[in-house]
Amino acid sequence: MKRLTLFAAAALAGVIGSAHAQTKWDMPTPYSEGEFHTRNVKAFAEDVGKATGGKLAIQVHSNGSLIKHPDILRAVSTGQVNIAEFLLGQFGNEDPVFAADNVPFVAAGYDNAWKFYQAQKPALQKSLQKRGMRLLYSVAWPGQGFYTKEPLKSVDDLKGTKFRTYSPLTARLAELLGASPTVIQVPEIPQMFATGAVHAMITSSATGTSTKAWEFVKNYYKTSAFHPKNVVVVNQRGFSRLPKDQQSAVTKAAAAAEKRGWEMSKAREKEGDETLAKNGMSVREPDAAMKARFQKIGEQMAQEWEKSAGAEGQAILKAYRSKK
Repeated sequence: MKRLTLFAAAALAGVIGSAHAQTKWDMPTPYSEGEFHTRNVKAFAEDVGKATGGKLAIQVHSNGSLIKHPDILRAVSTGQVNIAEFLLGQFGNEDPVFAADNVPFVAAGYDNAWKFYQAQKPALQKSLQKRGMRLLYSVAWPGQGFYTKEPLKSVDDLKGTKFRTYSPLTARLAELLGASPTVIQVPEIPQMFATGAVHAMITSSATGTSTKAWEFVKNYYKTSAFHPKNVVVVNQRGFSRLPKDQQSAVTKAAAAAEKRGWEMSKAREKEGDETLAKNGMSVREPDAAMKARFQKIGEQMAQEWEKSAGAEGQAILKAYRSKK
């Protein structure tokens, strides 16, 4: 009987010990369950769980349900949560390096966007480290294009419109187009168009399909102006508290998620373009005159951004141009 009691006590201690050994992280992300970024994040969390034998469990909270998008960077930086995903360019006012991939018409298309990311990465890692965060991986959105109610005869048709923006540099783009920038989060887009609060926007075909853009606009211009990126970051102190094998599991899962995510993004762009067209939208390339005008605006914005970002901005653009 005594031996049985000792055995039971030992077994209970083992259960308690294993329970204490599990680390649980809550992970906020701003996007819906079905969005490819969220699906990729969930696959990353599953990979970490498998690789650690369940010792590190990451619970994904989608659609801004745990923490609203504008508050996510601070939440990870302060350790309110240990890990999160957010749109990098949204925080361009905090650091120009965060806004780099929102400079339009500089790195159009996936190949250029990947080269730009490699050029940006050293400065990005440094900027995140200053805020107590570590970059795990980054995935680009599909290329950004223009949505309008009426066909554009020229870029001047955007003058005077209320233009939906989502970052400091998209707001600056609206200003240079002669439009009035209006910051609107993705879930609010349909209602804002329906009420006339906005008339046009620049965003991806992914966001266009998720918001059913054909219900409020009829034209999509494929400019691939830029590929804004989401980042998945971890609080550095939280990461350093993990055992080495768990740290390794996280970084390996992150590398796989980055590679997978870029391929998912390409597939999402193709799917998005096709879905917009199937639902009656006119999906087209801008004409030569529009492209030339957009390019001129892009050059001005690149100069402005480089000046605001100083030596780091110069280094990023120089590194990128050397890769082209």
